[in-house]
Amino acid sequence: MSQTKDIDLQIMWNRLIAVVEEQAMTLIRTAFSTSVREAGDLSAGLFDRQGRMIAQAVTGTPGHVNAMAESVTHFVAEIGVQEMFEGDVLITNDPWLGTGHLHDITIVTPVFRKGAHIGFFACTAHIVDIGGRGFGPDANEVYEEGLLIPIMKFAERGVVAKELVRLIRANVRTPDQTVGDIYSLAACNEAGDRRLQSMLDEFGIDDIDALSEFIIETSRRATHEAIAKVPDGVFEHDMQVDGYDAPVHMQVRLDIAGERIKADFDGTSGMSKFGVNCPEVYTRAYACYGLKCAIAPQVPNNTGSLEPFEITAPEGCILAAKRPAPVSVRHVMGHLVPDVVLGALHQALPNTVPAEGASALWNIQISARASDPESGLPDREVLMFNSGGTGARPALDGLSATAFPSGVSTMSVEATEHVGPITVWRKDLREGSGGAGAQRGGLGQVIEISPREGYDFYFNAMFDRVKHAARGRDGGHAGSPGGVALSDGTELASKGRQLIKNGQRLRLSLPGGGGYGTPQQRDRNAVKADLQAELITLAQAKTDYGYE
Repeated sequence: MSQTKDIDLQIMWNRLIAVVEEQAMTLIRTAFSTSVREAGDLSAGLFDRQGRMIAQAVTGTPGHVNAMAESVTHFVAEIGVQEMFEGDVLITNDPWLGTGHLHDITIVTPVFRKGAHIGFFACTAHIVDIGGRGFGPDANEVYEEGLLIPIMKFAERGVVAKELVRLIRANVRTPDQTVGDIYSLAACNEAGDRRLQSMLDEFGIDDIDALSEFIIETSRRATHEAIAKVPDGVFEHDMQVDGYDAPVHMQVRLDIAGERIKADFDGTSGMSKFGVNCPEVYTRAYACYGLKCAIAPQVPNNTGSLEPFEITAPEGCILAAKRPAPVSVRHVMGHLVPDVVLGALHQALPNTVPAEGASALWNIQISARASDPESGLPDREVLMFNSGGTGARPALDGLSATAFPSGVSTMSVEATEHVGPITVWRKDLREGSGGAGAQRGGLGQVIEISPREGYDFYFNAMFDRVKHAARGRDGGHAGSPGGVALSDGTELASKGRQLIKNGQRLRLSLPGGGGYGTPQQRDRNAVKADLQAELITLAQAKTDYGYE
């Protein structure tokens, strides 16, 4: 391949990033769900004819993007390229063939040019309701968690499957919103297709085969080179987290040899009877993300840069759940996976990875119901994404109220109150919740919510780091554990469906991240600044930092 050709391909690669980013922006602009519009809980990308991901939008979550990188190949295998036509739109929310739970709808659209199939656009988004028990951990089988849509066609040759739409509408609490989001996903892929066609017109080419090979091989080679710089060896790490009915032991063994890394989760606890189980596709997505962030952060994310990381978990453990296990809140375990693999990687690459953080999102699904069933007030479903603090980094403090590893944005109070009859009375940083250290852990939040007049609400708790706080690293202290209670101090469960009556306030105290390095190493001026900003208490300054 000539140097000129390489330059052309590099230019087209850069252009593809703009194409898939516009694809994602179309989804954000047209989505009905606040989790997409406000939080960016989505993914969007372009795939070649083999189903290999060659470009992903920056906007989106690793759990969606990296899982979707696998799921498109399942569409190809299930339907077959020979049965795909111009105008087709494919769909699934199968947790084991998609992105891990029923609330994620994945839409795949075959791309054609001059009558020939050249690739796929795919996107995923979290929808507010898919029926069943609702978004929560209480189910004992996936069948209870909602409507499972197998890999099938949402539209064929441009004609939408009306019977499928009727079936979906009949099984969800928010039919207009759910179906609207599916249409917005299809529109997202269509926008990507238009931009890609325009780009191909400009460059005078009719397929993306050469571009795909260039991207995947370049990324694979760069990732291998980055891994080769990591010392070889076997490194093990474990972590205890809350779980639902019993604590969960998470364990990983990293085998680093030459240009490859293998992460094996043998020794991890078995499946739970509740919906905190995690399909292996989601475990792989976040394990790859954690490792790639630390080892090859500058390499674009695609099939080539993901392949050098081999992720395995014993079938039947909580990180490789078998059908028909309940998996609705698989994110709770999945978001904690990077903390485990980074703990092992820290042994090979000291002074590189952060301390443990809150990690798992503190999502809350609220089902608002009329206090008086005869009042005629409508039912409402509200979903909030909230984040605790991240772990401190070797040279920087942790980030407060920031979602890592998911990367989603926190929903605004105004947008949340607009979609449901609730009032958010308080949403501020939780003073003193960051673990002490030479670098301080990020702070969690304190959030208070109540139903408005005429309503009570049920909420599905799916919170972790309540009994097992985020640990510090290299002498850093643990962050504060989380808490779930009424504003009067009555403690509530950290997982499961619970009732908040009119006049009561739910108070969520989100966990903080762990500190890095011993607190005595922290700069005195930084301690003073934390005190002035009310990020730490005076007692904490004296006890943890020896500040006078």
